[in-house]
Amino acid sequence: MGNTGRFNLIVIGGGTGGNGVARMAANAGWTVASIDSLPFGGTCALRGCDPKKMLIAVTEGVEWARNLDGKGLVAQTSVNWPDMIAFKRTFTDAMPHRIEGGLEKAGITVLHGEARFTGRDKIEVSGEVLSARHFHIATGARPMTLNIPGEELLATSTDFLALPERPDRVVFVGGGFIAMEFAHIAKRAGAREVTVLEMMERPLGNFDPDLVAILSEATADLGVDLRTEAKVLKIEKNGTGFTVAYETPTGVETVDCDLVVHATGRVPNIDHLNLEAAGVEYSRMGIKVSPFMRTTNPAIFAAGDCADSGPMLTPVSANEGRIAAKNLLAGKDEREVNYPPIPSVVFTLPQLASVGLSEAAAREEGLDFDTHFDKTAGWYSSLRVGAKHTAHKVLVEKGTGKILGAHLIGPGAEEQINLFAMAMAAGLTANQIKGLIFAYPSFASDISSMI
Repeated sequence: MGNTGRFNLIVIGGGTGGNGVARMAANAGWTVASIDSLPFGGTCALRGCDPKKMLIAVTEGVEWARNLDGKGLVAQTSVNWPDMIAFKRTFTDAMPHRIEGGLEKAGITVLHGEARFTGRDKIEVSGEVLSARHFHIATGARPMTLNIPGEELLATSTDFLALPERPDRVVFVGGGFIAMEFAHIAKRAGAREVTVLEMMERPLGNFDPDLVAILSEATADLGVDLRTEAKVLKIEKNGTGFTVAYETPTGVETVDCDLVVHATGRVPNIDHLNLEAAGVEYSRMGIKVSPFMRTTNPAIFAAGDCADSGPMLTPVSANEGRIAAKNLLAGKDEREVNYPPIPSVVFTLPQLASVGLSEAAAREEGLDFDTHFDKTAGWYSSLRVGAKHTAHKVLVEKGTGKILGAHLIGPGAEEQINLFAMAMAAGLTANQIKGLIFAYPSFASDISSMI
């Protein structure tokens, strides 16, 4: 292409927040290029949500067998790690080719390389200079930098999802989504020692503390060593393994392992873009965008995890990308991003799910509400599948009957929370939800008893 490439739109990032924008522009007759330094598909499809859930599907088999042992099911289950990774790859290996092929079929120029702005309307990719009338940035997020000795020894979540063999002793640095989900996977897959080191007083700080306590109990019962108030200080190579030193309220302790996984969270992946040259403002929270997903350079948009906007969740990224594309094609700020109630799920077993306000947030807003909190191991839906760690907490506003927040733990929570999100978005009251007739027996049919 040389240095003469000129496009109507260049999309930087081949994941959820970018591919839809590229397709919409190409369908409108624009000349479009899409660039990524990694295989096309983004974190969710290749290195996050989807492959993770495939591993969890295998370990769900182990969990069901254990919960129903002695209840009529006779099964001795174990996980063959290489076979499980091969199963995951039946999905992930095909995705980049499928996505790139779809983009090319739509008339989009697909390029590989790391993009760097050299001006307000120019970028450099692999030594070539490209220009465009508009840009859309959707570069996602990366593991945050910890600035501790031995940080280079950490494996990433991407590394974990591609491990050819299961490590026997694993330490996860951090106590968020990645740490808790992967710890459950590793332990059910047969790892002898699984340790989670969380520097705060409890893991999953954004979730309801009462339900997190139940999940912590379930995690301990599984055999995962969950250590809180444990700030990692350094990581050292120790023969074929590693030693992790961490600070606790009572002093410095160490733990030995075969693998140390970075699970402290992710930050916007924008350091390499040279945004100053493009006139795009940003902070540690991401690229500054308007409600229309436009940056401080009017010709450049951004969406998803790289933007300082909504939560770092795949559906949010897709929604923001759609709004950005609408405004790009309209040539004006026509559509504004409005975030409906957004559910989030920790795919441990049991699942932990949340949507709307927490009790603390509702009190801070001065709202008057009832809290419906109950442990539900004795409910039929829990007894039927042998689930021991189940509960709900639902906040209902007094007077209006509106659902302010819903927090669930147990089998079925990943789908129940979507129904709560729909009800909240539609403005349904608790009484209106109670008046609905759900299929019974089902996890959904429990919802009317939660409010």
